Amino acid sequence: MRFPWSLCDDYEPRPQYSTLIIPIDHSSNSPQSTIKTMMKLAILAAFTGSAAAFAPSSTSIPSTALRMSEETTTTIEEPVAAEPAPIVEETPVIPAVAAINGWTADAALPMYGLPGAIAPLGFFDPLGFSKDADLNTAKRLREAEIMHGRVAMMATIGYIIGESTPTITYGMDVHHTIANNQIPEVPGTVLFPFFLAINIAEALRASIGWVEPGLGPLFSLREKYYPGDIGFDPFGLKPKDAKDFANMQTKELSNGRLAMLAAAGMCVQEQVNGQGILENLGF
Repeated sequence: MRFPWSLCDDYEPRPQYSTLIIPIDHSSNSPQSTIKTMMKLAILAAFTGSAAAFAPSSTSIPSTALRMSEETTTTIEEPVAAEPAPIVEETPVIPAVAAINGWTADAALPMYGLPGAIAPLGFFDPLGFSKDADLNTAKRLREAEIMHGRVAMMATIGYIIGESTPTITYGMDVHHTIANNQIPEVPGTVLFPFFLAINIAEALRASIGWVEPGLGPLFSLREKYYPGDIGFDPFGLKPKDAKDFANMQTKELSNGRLAMLAAAGMCVQEQVNGQGILENLGF
């Protein structure tokens, strides 16, 4: 007997299942045998239907999806090796500071363009103290140079005046103790106020030009401070023009450098022969 599977109207036949053929014995036409046969058919139909639920259904991929996948196909390009970037030398970064006394820091110039390079040697730094120096270091070196030059200029005058002029201690005898030996002869009551005045002057200079300890790096000058310009100009000799100021500072530096050499020479000469400066010259 062929069992019809298409009894339902909305049933869609599946080609992967074959038709179930169940042999029926017609020799017995009793109602009991008929009922048993129908029960067997119902059980087989139930098992067959449940098995059909797990059968894979045929799926079809729409042609639209295929066309879209073909259109969206992209080609992967091989990476191209990038050319090495050119090496650029970095210029030292200079803080943006307004011109001070007409001077503006320029890293392309020796000592950032501070005055002092004079003929015939020009910029003279054989030991390389200013090599690779930052702006603060360059200003600090110039501060030290100009202050030592001022002290040396006063020292050279002090050597000559102290040895060759009448004094309260030595009277009119100008051929008295050489300068190197005069300090031990000065009483302490005179030396104490003398050194106290020096300490006060140095403290005022530091407060004008230097950053206070704890408020910045140690040994740092103020950004708006020009090396050596502490505002002491009782005779009003400071030029207002930038070019004239640079010219005057160059002269001061030249005299200070000469005075440092002269003071050192005077000290060594007196230690060698024990005679005063003018006495060595025949006076």
